Parts: sequence; structure tokens; C-alpha cells
Amino acid sequence: MKRVVIGIALMFGIALSAFAQNDLQPLAVVKVNKSETITLKQLKTRVAYTLRQYEAYGITSLTVDQKEQLLETLIDEKLIVQAATRDGIAASVTDTMVDQAFLNQIAQSLGVQLTEAQLSDLIKQQTGKTLQEYILSNTGMTLAEFKANLKNQLIIQQYVLAKKQNEIQSVSATDAEIRAFYDMNKQTFVQSDMISLFIFGVPKGSDAVAARAAAVDYRNKYVANPSISTTWKASPDNGTKFYAEDQLIPKNTSAQQQLGWTTENFSKLFASSIGYVSDITETATNYQFYAVLNKYDAKMLSLSDVIQPNTTVTVYEYIRSGLTQNKISEYLGTAAQALADELNTSANVERKKTGDELKKLLEGW
Repeated sequence: MKRVVIGIALMFGIALSAFAQNDLQPLAVVKVNKSETITLKQLKTRVAYTLRQYEAYGITSLTVDQKEQLLETLIDEKLIVQAATRDGIAASVTDTMVDQAFLNQIAQSLGVQLTEAQLSDLIKQQTGKTLQEYILSNTGMTLAEFKANLKNQLIIQQYVLAKKQNEIQSVSATDAEIRAFYDMNKQTFVQSDMISLFIFGVPKGSDAVAARAAAVDYRNKYVANPSISTTWKASPDNGTKFYAEDQLIPKNTSAQQQLGWTTENFSKLFASSIGYVSDITETATNYQFYAVLNKYDAKMLSLSDVIQPNTTVTVYEYIRSGLTQNKISEYLGTAAQALADELNTSANVERKKTGDELKKLLEGW
């Protein structure tokens, strides 16, 4: 019996070894400034990642042609990254930049900026998974692989920016495009009723009585001289001994909930006149007061209106900036492909699998 068990174990080991060897077989070698192999395993990882991005649309598999296209994408990426390394551009992308870009991606999906430690804790609380496990289950990549891929994307971006700087500077939205966009989306450029406040608070800390007394003293000073708020906002103590800031509050449920106010108090706020200074109120963490600086009625914004009160950016400039960024993004993609095509020569790329041999390898998974 023991020999049979050992025999089965050996057969299982051989099967695993064959599978690993199959996954590690080279598909292409990129050699702009060094030799890098793209394996079947790397392609499978990219396919798995791509499918996860599209699973919400019911896409569960890719065709052989689509897999071949992803292989070409991997080749293009390595070509540009190697060229960027050769030209000294890749070194400008640091690990700190990669970590920040990673957290920014998370912030876009969560709507809040977190440190990696905070993100790990949040994921653990909500899913029971570690950050590593969460990234692997959602992308098919380890955290290190995901960040390495992100770093490559940043390097490619820097390379294209360096090589096509003059062309990119000339990319801009036209007046006709700006006006056409506004005309088609006019209904979205609406300003709700808004109120501008100066808010001042003193943390309770370990002595709530002293904190309240300090808040009362600060309020009295503000009533006597409202311009003193400028000094407080610029003070190094702002954020530690007290907090002092201007806030623009829209009249909607979301803003009410964010402030943590009752509907009655929120309505009273918008009924207050300009110059009104509230009494000291107590929250869970501080004592605070606010002053009404200005009020703005709801209206539909024209192209010449500022996008938000207390700013200088007009709707026209806001649209121009957004459309220009979109055009630059499109240009970067086109320019990156053009640069990759220039680098994609027989001297720089050795394809190990082609034609029917490659297609057969990509079938069935």
C-alpha cells in the first residue's frame, strides 16, 4: 500500500511539475536594453485581471484573438518601460509615487483618502481578508504584482510625456467643443442654495470646562473684530489648539448629514442673515461657534459664472480644463502606441510562439 501511495504522490508531483513548466514557457523575449521574458503565466495573470474588470458586464472568457492582443499589450509595455529605463526616465518614478498612486486609486472607489495601514484595517473589518488577500481576489495579482504593474503604467506615462512634450502642450479643447459640451449638459450646471460660514472650534481634550471657556473667549474676540479670523486661519495653532476654517455649505441632505445637524437646526442655519454669529454649541469632541459670511441663491450657471462661490474658475474654464484633460488622455494612449510600434522591431522582440502554435497554446483556458 505504501508503494502505491508513494507512486501516486510521485505521479501527482510530476503532473504539477509539468503544469508549472507549461505555464513558465516563454511566449516572447523583449530586449531593448536587457532581456526580459514574457511567459504564459504572465499572460494568464493579465487575462484573469482583465476578466475581473469586465465581470460586471457578464464577460467570463476571452477569445484567442483577444488573448493574443493582450500578449501584444504586454510586449508593448515592456518595450516602453525598457526604453524609459535606457533613457533614464524610469528612475523618476519612485516607490513612494507608486504607493500614492495605489492609494489614490482606492480613494476614487471608496470616496475617502486612507493610508495603507488604515486601508488594511478597513478591509479586514469589512471582508475579513488581509490587504494581500483582497487584492489577489479582486485582481488575480499579488499586492507586489499589482504595484509593479502600476509602476510600469506610471513609467509609460512619464516616457510619453517626456518624448511628446511639445505635442501635448498643443492639445486643447476648442471654443466650439466647450460650448457644445455646455449646451448638451446645461442641466447639470446648477448651483443649489448655499451658505458660506466661518467655523471655529476648541477641542475638549482632558479639560472640557477650560475648552468651553476658551471657545467663549474666542467668540467674544470674533464678535468684536471679525477680521481676526484671517489671523486664526493662518496660525500654526490651527488644527491643534483650535480649528478655524471657512466652509461652503450646500442646502441638501448630504451636507446636513455630514455636519451631523438636525433638520430643524439646518433649516435655521439657512434662515440666518449675513453677519449672524451663533452661540457656543457642544459636540462630542469640541465646543464651537459659526458666523454666516455670505448666502447664495440657487440658479442655473452660465458659461461666465464661477463654478462655485468664493472661487475664480468659471464654468467655461472648468469645462475647458476637463475636455482638455480628456483629449490629453486620448493623445497619451495614441502616442504610447506609436512609440511602442517604433520599438517593436525584430531586433527588440523575439517571439517564441507565433501563428497556429500560439493559437493552440491559448485555447481552452
